[in-house]
Amino acid sequence: MKQVIAFIKPHKLSPVAMGLRDIPDLTGVSIGKGQGFGRGRARGKGHRIVEDEMAYIPNVRIEVFCSDERLEEVVACIATNAHTGLSGDGKIYVTEVVDAVRISNSERGMFAI
Repeated sequence: MKQVIAFIKPHKLSPVAMGLRDIPDLTGVSIGKGQGFGRGRARGKGHRIVEDEMAYIPNVRIEVFCSDERLEEVVACIATNAHTGLSGDGKIYVTEVVDAVRISNSERGMFAI
């Protein structure tokens, strides 16, 4: 079982969500709004960021829990639909899930997602 966490540009949320919705056996997606910053092109150029002047970039966080068999399809869907060709399109992270528990009936593992 895997957890996929993606940070994408807000205007790409709809195409990504529509693509994920069409993946068979995918039980759901969690979406949250956020903001942050990356090193980007300023890395190593000696830029000093003053705390009061931080400009945070809006993003959307998407979380998907899926079977190992669906992982590549989920990652490809997010990457394809979030891609603009510009710097800062986002990031996708994949982690191993040890267990899942459905609170309502105590189902565990893949049955819980």
